[in-house]
Order: sequence, then C-alpha cells, then structure tokens
Amino acid sequence: MKIAFLIIALLFCFSVNAQNQLTDTNYLEHKHHDHHKNEIGVANAPVYFIKEKVLTYGLHVHYIRKIDHTPFGIGAGYERIFDKHGHHTFGIVGSYMPIDKLSFIVAPGITFEDEAINSPDFALHLETSYEFEINNFHLGPVFEFAYDPEDFHISLGLHIGLGF
Repeated sequence: MKIAFLIIALLFCFSVNAQNQLTDTNYLEHKHHDHHKNEIGVANAPVYFIKEKVLTYGLHVHYIRKIDHTPFGIGAGYERIFDKHGHHTFGIVGSYMPIDKLSFIVAPGITFEDEAINSPDFALHLETSYEFEINNFHLGPVFEFAYDPEDFHISLGLHIGLGF
C-alpha cells in the first residue's frame, strides 16, 4: 500500500516539474497535436478489495478519442474483476494528459455482479498511468482506485495501449 502511494506521489512530482519547464503554449499545443488521436488501452493488475481484504485479478479495457488541440479525451471503458463475485463495470471515460506521458482518467459508470445482473449500481474509477511510447504502442505503470456500493478497490499494474 505504501509503495502505491509513493508511486502516485512521484508521478505528481514529475507532472508539476514538467509543467514548470514547459511554459511555451505553442510547444504544449504542438506536443498534444502530435500525440495519437485514438487509443485502445488495456490495464492488467492485481486488484485489492479494501473492505473484504481480498486480492484478485482485474482487467480494464478502454477506448479514448483525444479532443483536438487539448490535453483532454473522451471514450468508453469496461472492467472485469475475476473473483467469486464476477464483477463487471461499464463506464464513460474522461482523460486528461497534463504532460506527454502522464494521463489521468475519471470513469463514472455502472457495475453489477454475475448473480445480480438486473441490479446495476453506480461506480467510479480513477486511474493514472505513465506511458513509455514505442512507435504506436504505449507501455507503463498504472494505478487505479475504484468505488462501488459494495466495496472500494485499488490496483497497481501494467498499462498497454495502441495509439492510432
């Protein structure tokens, strides 16, 4: 748990430092303009349920379309938690990329379990990732915090994306 908070703190420090160094608006606009307009991303991670104190596996998939000449994007996402509950979450994804490699995602949506498919509940996912680009592929660490009425969960894993 302490390691996850340390990683988040470091990512925020990198973000603040990079923003202080990149004050030229034309440079920032150019960097975001050159970035891929679309991304399909997958996050693989162990997921820890805070109330239940259970560790399991989760898979998060999203599609994001960048909004022209801005660091913002919008899209859709799906998360599957593979445990005894059969947890599914569908949501709208909003992204913010303050610097070229760092992104923050907010994804409100609905969640349900396999045995309660007719009773969806509100869910909220917050995610941050730091990406290293190799041509059209993005690879890097991802941290997620999620809320649903049953529990909170956190995950620290690997984000793999394809930009086009």
